Amino acid sequence: MNALESNRYTEAWRLFGASVPKPRAILMISAHWYTNATAVTAMERPRTIHDFYGFPQELFDVQYPAEGAPDVAEMVADVVKPTWVGQDVDSWGLDHGAWSVLLHAFPDASIPVVQLSLNAFKNFDHHLELGRKLASLREQGVLIIGSGNIVHNLRAVDFQQRDSGFDWALRFDEVAREKLETDPSEVAALDGHPDFRRAVPTPDHYLPLLYIAGLADGAPLDLLVDGHAAGSISMAAYTLGMSRDVPAPHNEEPAANLPDGFPTLESNL
Repeated sequence: MNALESNRYTEAWRLFGASVPKPRAILMISAHWYTNATAVTAMERPRTIHDFYGFPQELFDVQYPAEGAPDVAEMVADVVKPTWVGQDVDSWGLDHGAWSVLLHAFPDASIPVVQLSLNAFKNFDHHLELGRKLASLREQGVLIIGSGNIVHNLRAVDFQQRDSGFDWALRFDEVAREKLETDPSEVAALDGHPDFRRAVPTPDHYLPLLYIAGLADGAPLDLLVDGHAAGSISMAAYTLGMSRDVPAPHNEEPAANLPDGFPTLESNL
């Protein structure tokens, strides 16, 4: 629902988009393309995917008509060799983990977008290393965005905590922040933290962070915005290597509510 609303998180994404030099293309790494292989979208016009249910029709009506970038998809495959990256020309597109952020950061959809899948069979160190290998794309004008959540436990959501988090969620979010603001690569070792299993019951929403940590290669990240929603979801966002500061959002509205009947018990994916 954040895709349709204005709050402090969506304003932070908007201010971020307005603060970066216009990139040649965007590489999105979304929690919602969690599959059995590493692949990148390589079609000319990626479709807008509505990969959810239980939400209002107006969310299903959203389109994000950005062009694809087959040449950038080839670059992605090249820089991570010998890891194999499939060129997806007709299967995926832009899922809601991608377009719900891009709608606010780059609302005119004028920048080509490719999306990288998350290989569910690989460990944290593999994803961290892929992020390191992707870093050279930034020097060629490609903006890399990870879209997920440091804390994401749908089975634990508490609709009464619209703008706050459980103690375990706050603790894990804080220790992740300490790592990200010193040596981001250390977030790959947080699976030993006492609160990890509740904060990260499935790896899909955590994995995009590892790519950004890999990109950083030891350089600290900067906090863009932080906060929590529904007790068990972290809304923190970070930036890397911004040439100028992103203005702080003035909007104090919390994250959008999940709709009545949202299927919280069926999946965390």
